[in-house]
Amino acid sequence: MQRSKIETFLGFALRAGKLTLGVHAAGTLRRAELLVADESVAPNNRKEIEKLQKKFGCELIFVQNLEGMTNKAQCKLAAVRDKNLAEAIKKAHGECAPKTE
Repeated sequence: MQRSKIETFLGFALRAGKLTLGVHAAGTLRRAELLVADESVAPNNRKEIEKLQKKFGCELIFVQNLEGMTNKAQCKLAAVRDKNLAEAIKKAHGECAPKTE
């Protein structure tokens, strides 16, 4: 099975120690370059994630199966702390987003 680019970049960030997993863990951070949330996040957690987005002043993207990408059960949020990896993930997300004409 081929991995997506987003999954690959999240793996790089995890191995580099530049990825924080979980809503509560991300809340303890001082800064983040990008927030990656699972599409199936509960409404209360979505509000918490939106608060974190305002706190960090960063972009928020939604993906399918974040739990599978990070190999962590019940993972609904990943905070990327590296600017270059965040830019690569945003670019990869833009490439896989459906085009509207």
